[in-house]
Amino acid sequence: MNESSWGTPPGAGQWGPPDHGPAASLRGAAPPVPAGPLHDVGGAAQTRPMPIVPEPGGHQDDHRDIRDSSDNRGAARLSGPLFRDDRPQEPMPTSPPGSDSGPVKPQKKSAGRNLRAAIGVGVGLGAVILASLFVYKPVFIGVIAIAVVVGLWELTSRLAERKDIRVPLVPLAIGGTAMVVAGYVRGAEGAWVAMALSTLAVLVWRMTEAPQNYLRDVTAAVFAAFYVPFLATFVALMLAAADDGPERVLTFLLLTVVSDTGAYAVGWRFGKKKLAPRISPGKTREGLVGAVLFAMVAGALCMQFLIKDAAWWQGLLLGLAVAVSATLGDLGESMIKRDLGIKDMGTLLPGHGGIMDRLDSLLPTAPVVWLLFVIFVGSG
Repeated sequence: MNESSWGTPPGAGQWGPPDHGPAASLRGAAPPVPAGPLHDVGGAAQTRPMPIVPEPGGHQDDHRDIRDSSDNRGAARLSGPLFRDDRPQEPMPTSPPGSDSGPVKPQKKSAGRNLRAAIGVGVGLGAVILASLFVYKPVFIGVIAIAVVVGLWELTSRLAERKDIRVPLVPLAIGGTAMVVAGYVRGAEGAWVAMALSTLAVLVWRMTEAPQNYLRDVTAAVFAAFYVPFLATFVALMLAAADDGPERVLTFLLLTVVSDTGAYAVGWRFGKKKLAPRISPGKTREGLVGAVLFAMVAGALCMQFLIKDAAWWQGLLLGLAVAVSATLGDLGESMIKRDLGIKDMGTLLPGHGGIMDRLDSLLPTAPVVWLLFVIFVGSG
């Protein structure tokens, strides 16, 4: 048997009585323990067996102990791999050096955001939308207008902070509100007229400042006017189009939310293949499949039970279109945020980000749903 199997401590290869003098007490050193029954001193083999000396502070879980016949106070133990399981054990992950936290437990997969806050905010917004939608339609138009103004404020603020693009917010906010109201009162023609007047107002407003970067600023303003208020106008068109306008808007909202939820749930649980890693690394192809399946099922149910004169198979097509448009809208805003170098457009909604981080899927989906409703069941 070699000495390594005994776990030989440093200095154990010396023969002699243990040092129990005052120096040892001051040093706090433990008596040396010999490595085995045979020791080599100066090259000569010693045949006299070594006395077994108890090791101070020995482990209490060693597998073999030798006890004195008279009492248990002089118990001595042999330790080392010989008396333990020789199979290598899987090391547990430990905390960094100097930490007292002990072994680190494996971390569970995180969803990446505050789900409690996100659910609470979502429920609150849903209650406000449903109450205004089915109680008094003009109040819901006001909710849309407020969301448009806040979304424009977030977008123009980020453009100014990150790119130094000065977009005039006042004419955009007034023009955006006018687009939503005109769409509800006068239909699509009213929305187009309000869009044209808003663009003209932005061009004139920007003339009051220095001419440097004029073209860049007004181009960004026209983009903002189209991206936020004009696309939101199609929700007002759905509400005013027919007697079942609230049901159409509810279907539009449900399908978009269900699509986002399906993509999030399936992608978080099963997602492996990236959908667009350069734009949004968190989105996966499996998540897109989940969005399509969830939205198609919800579309079939909504068209069957909420929309008059509609068929369930039309809901399948509607759900597919919503899943695709919502995903493209989400990727489109992710592209904008990546270009601006930001994570969220704002911090107004805990667990969600800003208003624009919730409108990213809804805005491009609104004209798609409005058009399919016109094709499937008409506009009035």
